[in-house]
Amino acid sequence: MSLLTLYNYDLDDSCYRVRLLLSLLGLQYKTIAVDMQPGREQEQPHMLAINPAGTLPVLTDGDLTLSGTEAILAYLARAHDPSGRWLPLDPARYGLLQQWLGFAGQQLFAAVIARQQALFTPDGAKPQIVSEARRALRIIDDHMILQQIRGCEFVIADQPTIADVALIASFALSRDFGLDHDEFPALRRWLRSFRKLDGFITMPGIPDYH
Repeated sequence: MSLLTLYNYDLDDSCYRVRLLLSLLGLQYKTIAVDMQPGREQEQPHMLAINPAGTLPVLTDGDLTLSGTEAILAYLARAHDPSGRWLPLDPARYGLLQQWLGFAGQQLFAAVIARQQALFTPDGAKPQIVSEARRALRIIDDHMILQQIRGCEFVIADQPTIADVALIASFALSRDFGLDHDEFPALRRWLRSFRKLDGFITMPGIPDYH
């Protein structure tokens, strides 16, 4: 069996999502460090030969090369989780999962941009981007309030899926661009529940709620 390889930048929240699922699945893998900031190595010719989009993360598994966070999460769950827990195939749950993966890659992407601006640009996060990120997180918080009323601690049901992995990093790291987590009580509870999972790993910027 080939060894999974992750092209990784430790402070990138998208790379963290993949590292998190790899750990939750108990998978062995190696990392290749990519100087995303300040070097923008992911846009250099040797990296474009691997991923023409010039983005991270990138995962290889034997002859397979994948880019795009949501695609990588789905592949790992299908290929390496025989229980089907992380990528349920029940039609309703699968549809909801795809809905939230789309949300993570579209509306919630503002949070990724806001954090990158806050950490890596001299002017910090632009107010409009922060506002868009807050609006996206408010949508998730409202959803999680209803889920918790129903007795479910996670996005789809009473157990986590890759939808949780795709969404939770942006909230967990949102204090990096100035959001107060007290604004999002349901998301705080969600993060506390997620931190208790076997295999959970953290990264700089993620709070340790008690």
